[in-house]
Amino acid sequence: MPAGQAAAEEAGGLRYDPPSDWQSQPKPMRTANFVVPGAGGDGECAVHYFGPGQGGGVEANVRRWLGQFLGADGRPLAAAQAKRLERTVNGIAVTTLDVSGTYLFKPFPMARQAVEKPGYRMLAAIASGPDAPIFFKLTAPDKTAAEAETAFHKMIDSLRK
Repeated sequence: MPAGQAAAEEAGGLRYDPPSDWQSQPKPMRTANFVVPGAGGDGECAVHYFGPGQGGGVEANVRRWLGQFLGADGRPLAAAQAKRLERTVNGIAVTTLDVSGTYLFKPFPMARQAVEKPGYRMLAAIASGPDAPIFFKLTAPDKTAAEAETAFHKMIDSLRK
C-alpha cells in the first residue's frame, strides 16, 4: 500500500482510498466519517450512501450545501460564489463543490438552531454510484481545509467500481 494511503473503503458499490492520516470516527447515518487533522483545528469528512431513490440528486444537494454557508454579506451563498466542477473519474461522473464562509453547523440534521462557524470551508463531491449517489463532504476551518485539499481530491480521484 502506498505511503499516505489507508485501506480502501466502500460505499454504494464504489471503492475509494481515504488518506492514512484521517482517523475513522463512525457516526450514525454515515457510511464513513473521518476526523481531518490540521493546524486550523480538526475538521471532518462525512461519506453518505442512502441507497436507490434516496438522498436527492446533484442539484438539490448543491443547493442545500450552499444554504449551509453564509457569505460576507450574511446571506446564504449563491451558486456563483462556489467553485463547481463536473468531471469523470475512472468512468464515474463526479460533481465537486468548494465553498468558503460562515458554516451553519447543526449537531444533528433536524436541529432547530445552527451554530455559526466563521472562517470555514467545505470541499464536497457527489459521485454517481451504480444505483445511487455517494456524497463526500469535508468541512473544516479554512486553514485545515487548505491543508487537506490535495488529500481530499486524491481520495476522489481514487474512486473506482
